[in-house]
Amino acid sequence: MKIKFKYKSKTASELWFESDYFSRKETLIHVDDLMKTGRVLNLEIIDEMGNSWSRKEFIKLNQELEKEPENIVVFFDGGYDKETNYAGAGIVIYYDKDGESFRIRKNDLLEEIENNNEAEYAALHIAIGLLEEIGVKNVPCIIKGDSQVVMKQLGGEWPCYEEGLSRWLDRIEALIQKLRLKPSLVFLSRKDNKEADKLANQALQGTQVHSNKRLE
Repeated sequence: MKIKFKYKSKTASELWFESDYFSRKETLIHVDDLMKTGRVLNLEIIDEMGNSWSRKEFIKLNQELEKEPENIVVFFDGGYDKETNYAGAGIVIYYDKDGESFRIRKNDLLEEIENNNEAEYAALHIAIGLLEEIGVKNVPCIIKGDSQVVMKQLGGEWPCYEEGLSRWLDRIEALIQKLRLKPSLVFLSRKDNKEADKLANQALQGTQVHSNKRLE
């Protein structure tokens, strides 16, 4: 969240101030501190999606948001076995809800996948589908992966000419739009994506994983 407000100056000038973004849980602390000055007018609380609320509206919203997933971080990885023509998808999702932190770990063994890039796209599609399952909507989220092709094409930096990959890209973009997500894409090295990579390899080896665990 961030705060935008007009400061009542001793002069005739109108002074507008806007803060940096900070944790939602700090919002009312900052707002109440500002209001104590007696010089704050037209205060707005604004989220990363561009939505805005008054202090009164935000108090009600804050109670509702406590029940919904937030602080979403998604890791995905896909692997393709040329000998078997199977692919493995690995997904790890971290999120907060009701003041607690959770981690989802899931993998899938996939058929009818033609190459490693398609496996990566399929893994990301599964990951976004999991966000829908746990009720994620209208929030920013961080997506991390080690596929330069997927990250660059999804971010619009590279064109997508392959018909098969283009279909996956369209599905993912449609799902992101449906959930009204604001994704931030982070490209990782393979060594920094070990958890999702391990899950993808386990899928290829026949080990199925699907868990949603509360973190201590």
